[in-house]
Amino acid sequence: MLKTKALQNAILHSANFSIIATDLTGVIQLFNVGAERMLGYRADDVVDKFNPSDLHEPAEVLARAQSLSQEFGVAIAPGFEALAFKASRGIEDIYELTYITASGSRFPAIVSITALRDDYQEIIGYLLIGSHNSVRKRVERELNDAMAAAEQANVAKSEFLSSMSHELRTPLNAILGFAQLIESGTPAPTVTQQRSVAQILKAGWYLLDLINEILDLTLIESGKLSLSLEPIRLAEILRESHAMIEPQATKRGIQLTFPNFDSAVLVTADRTRIKQVLINLLSNAIKYNRVGGSVVVDCQATPFKRTRISITDTGEGLTQDQLKQLFQPFNRLGQEAHVGEGTGIGLVVSKRLVELMGGHIGVESTPGVGSVFWIELGLTTASIPQFVEANPAVAAAMPQAADRPRRTLLYVEDNPANLMLVEDLIKRRADVCLLSAKDADNGIAIARESRPDVILMDINLPGISGVEALRILTADSATSHIPIIALSANAGPRDISRGLDAGFFRYLTKPIKVAEFLDTLDAAFESAESTTEREPLAEKVQ
Repeated sequence: MLKTKALQNAILHSANFSIIATDLTGVIQLFNVGAERMLGYRADDVVDKFNPSDLHEPAEVLARAQSLSQEFGVAIAPGFEALAFKASRGIEDIYELTYITASGSRFPAIVSITALRDDYQEIIGYLLIGSHNSVRKRVERELNDAMAAAEQANVAKSEFLSSMSHELRTPLNAILGFAQLIESGTPAPTVTQQRSVAQILKAGWYLLDLINEILDLTLIESGKLSLSLEPIRLAEILRESHAMIEPQATKRGIQLTFPNFDSAVLVTADRTRIKQVLINLLSNAIKYNRVGGSVVVDCQATPFKRTRISITDTGEGLTQDQLKQLFQPFNRLGQEAHVGEGTGIGLVVSKRLVELMGGHIGVESTPGVGSVFWIELGLTTASIPQFVEANPAVAAAMPQAADRPRRTLLYVEDNPANLMLVEDLIKRRADVCLLSAKDADNGIAIARESRPDVILMDINLPGISGVEALRILTADSATSHIPIIALSANAGPRDISRGLDAGFFRYLTKPIKVAEFLDTLDAAFESAESTTEREPLAEKVQ
């Protein structure tokens, strides 16, 4: 804390570069010593009176507005909007414009602009850090420190990852949801079908794990990621990895060879993370291999009670220069034109994960021959806790008492596949009648007319959002008693927390876990029965 305050104090009182902070509309709220020295104004002359665009050459601000309008396909007005447009969308922005001093003199400046956000990541203003362009090299280090103190370097990445998570979860909800329905359907699937469905579910849940892990990237980089280190059977992890990667190898004609060894060999690791690392290394060994090549996995004990897992490929190999760049983020070593898939972060994440598990990762490579990637993990003799693994695809066909009252569920959802999935689930519940609406306006109208026992609400709906629909229904005395469950692909911890704070009875995330979904539905029905006297079905749905 002391170091942070000292750094902030040094920045605000530094005469080497200007710091200007504005409110959300662009009105200057802070004008540091460097800004006074550089621009010739006193802070009292500009605070609450000017915005930063008033200090720039007007023609250049106009040109920037026109350039951004063309780049983004929207009309951007000259003035502060032109300066803050990129920063307001989480895009790191450094621009070069001419500053006009209080005396009317002009000088070229380079300015970094960053959005300031509150604890809920809402924009509350902007920070502009500027320097005379001629001394850019001299103050570059200070500028980077100031940007680090502002902690805005990862805003664009965080927004992208959040959006990507939502876009992936929506189709994955249909894949996993219908696979669970097939697995638990009547008549039961054949043995061959059951095996296929099991592979779909295994790969689908693993893909969901990876989506969640991508969202943890910032935590990994900051060293704040929590791991669950426990004794794990190495043979089991390798067998699961083999099953998941084999289709990719078969498609490219790559021969896979895995070791057969004592299943009693235990390593200390996080089960999900070590599998993520192995899948990443195996996928790379296949992807960057020659067609018809081979990948050999081997395990050998090493000193200091460790085991080394080696993955040897017959690819092109890596030069010494490439090896030096191997663990740099977003660096694909010039393979972009040859292999379409990949982001260049897999090895960086794998290295950090292995190190967090107390292990080591390395590579040996010969150009024209191939590469050997290896990881070392600590061996353990600790026993594996005995537990019964929960099956997320448990069937929902529970017998219902003949005299059990019929309940009504309203599902507000604009995605046809998601609606079909819930319809198929509810068909297994003889005690539940399903109503549906494709947008919030219709959902509100149906809720007011039919008075369902429970409402299932998507968040991202056309027109008004599910959150706004919740507020409207809660404010209406006719519907305020109805439990409303959120079902959304917005699955970040902050999304869930804000949803519950807004008043949702529960917040479920996509993809649906059938058992969890049905338990939540039952809890909502029980809550509805305990808080209001039920109306006869004939009066409710007519």
